[in-house]
Amino acid sequence: MAKKSALNQIISRTCVGIVNSMVSWKQSSRTALADFLGTVTWYVLARRRHIALTNLRLCFPDWTEEKRTATAKQVFRNLVRAALDHSVLAKGSAEQVQAMVKFTGKEKFLELCDEGPLIVVAPHFVGLDAGGIAINTFRRGASLYQTQSNPIWDKWAYDARTRFSDPVLIPKSNSAMKQVIRVIREPLPFYYLPDMDHGERNSVFVPFFGVQAATLPMVSKLAKLTKAKVIWGIAETTDEGYIMHLSDPLENFPTDDPVADTERLNRELEQFILRHPDQYLWTHRRFKTRPQGEPPVY
Repeated sequence: MAKKSALNQIISRTCVGIVNSMVSWKQSSRTALADFLGTVTWYVLARRRHIALTNLRLCFPDWTEEKRTATAKQVFRNLVRAALDHSVLAKGSAEQVQAMVKFTGKEKFLELCDEGPLIVVAPHFVGLDAGGIAINTFRRGASLYQTQSNPIWDKWAYDARTRFSDPVLIPKSNSAMKQVIRVIREPLPFYYLPDMDHGERNSVFVPFFGVQAATLPMVSKLAKLTKAKVIWGIAETTDEGYIMHLSDPLENFPTDDPVADTERLNRELEQFILRHPDQYLWTHRRFKTRPQGEPPVY
């Protein structure tokens, strides 16, 4: 066991070193390598391949199997590309990060930050980290942080996310929401990723592409509690890098019905996904928690 752990650390350090060395590569070169490695991982990571295809079958039953497979393969390529682009996020200058990640709605975003509490709803598109770190190059913010099981990958990811503006990263825990409320009220823009299945506890079942999905209603509840405005932060992958789309504040949000608010967010998220379905994190078990009486899907 000790030898296996030592070998894993050596492999992890080597991979981190290789990725970091790509900081000076052209985007086209990283993308070309990602296309090759993404195709390899498609065949190697059978479990993730199964999860992605299951999600796409559930959400897009009218698609052909060929279209679902092609989309899932591109998801793998995009995920590998996002990993390789972490070279810039981890080692590049603020100017290099800003050259890789462009923004729409930046001026309005800065105005909203100065006006008061703000929540940026950032769904799990593959460019998620690029958008979040790029924001920190010009504005200090806060977010939740999930500790990784591999300590080397964990340190690499953590260090990349804290390089600029000294952002507040709150480890996920039972008491995390108290800290979240505090930083929103400070106020720091809160970069929030709510579109994951965190189990039945504290979740509500609302439709996601017509499938009941366990979803935390925390965007509505936090906005209500802190009087924060809510905007979308959608990270789009492009041939040149990324575009972080920061929306105007959501109108008539929140309401007194957090379930209805959460259902609305899912509907709006669906529209963003339909624009770039191969850029969403379909490798996550979005439907692992099922309503009572429904069988597992994975």
